[in-house]
Amino acid sequence: MAKPVELLIEDAWLVATMDDQRRELAGGWVAIDDGFVVGVGSANDVAPRSVKRVNASGCLVTPGLVNTHHHLFQNLTRAYRPMTSAPLFDWLQSLYPLWTESIDEEAMFLAAWVGLAELALSGCTTTSDHHYLHPARAGDLLAAEIQAAIELSMRFHPTYGSMSLSVKDGGLPPDAAVRDEDDILAESERHVSRWHNPAFGAMVRVALAPCSPFTVTPDLMRRTAELAERLDVRLHTHLAENSEDDEFAIARFGRRPVELYEDVGWLTERSWGAHVVRPNEAEIARLGAAGVGIAHCPSSNMILSSGIAPVVAMREAGCPVGLGCD
Repeated sequence: MAKPVELLIEDAWLVATMDDQRRELAGGWVAIDDGFVVGVGSANDVAPRSVKRVNASGCLVTPGLVNTHHHLFQNLTRAYRPMTSAPLFDWLQSLYPLWTESIDEEAMFLAAWVGLAELALSGCTTTSDHHYLHPARAGDLLAAEIQAAIELSMRFHPTYGSMSLSVKDGGLPPDAAVRDEDDILAESERHVSRWHNPAFGAMVRVALAPCSPFTVTPDLMRRTAELAERLDVRLHTHLAENSEDDEFAIARFGRRPVELYEDVGWLTERSWGAHVVRPNEAEIARLGAAGVGIAHCPSSNMILSSGIAPVVAMREAGCPVGLGCD
């Protein structure tokens, strides 16, 4: 007799499998063992024996949602009034000083715990987080948010983000918010070594994520791409988010954001970009041909008046597109 599975969710109104046939199983069940779904079936299929059973009568059972872009630390200021009606650059510059002065390990843990719990309550079981603020005095902020995810049993793909281009060098963030680029790369490797688990179904994986063209140098982008290749981890950043992003990249680097992305070695399926609101047709074709992933963030794009991302065109070009709450 077969060994019983650990958990059986049974008698659902409907199980939406999201498999290749998009089957919807009336009266369905889902069998889970060792943290993985090992079987699904309808009311007409024999369910396995189980150690624990959950009756899902009247419920729609779906796969867990995946959040592809977030900034969990920003939970701490989501009701901060001075930034509620500003476009992206003004929004950031109103908040950078407050974040930089206030964040520490305790604040990061609490912000992540609240944000992750909210995601779990909404049906999200896997999330990324783009954490790019690491003031030297703040402690180990990535470890703090990973501990929150472990406590909540959330599958977590945090990114070690970074900022190196401060106001005095022509960037947006204040001096206290940025780090030396050699330190950033050393910390990137340290965090991957400590936390990244490449195994199938791992609960924690780490990607590398210089913040944006207006907060890091092209050299850091190139060196991070090389490091990610060597460590075999993924890459993430903000890309072509709004008109200010375009204008900054053209004025400072003489290239549009997607051109810069390609120049620094990021046009690869190893990377995924957040927002990607303003690529032109030729850039969409290049992103798709390279298999670059897209984190589509419609709510924040609306709040910041960034525009409407060309999601249909990017999918048709070959870009995998996921949702991000940002």
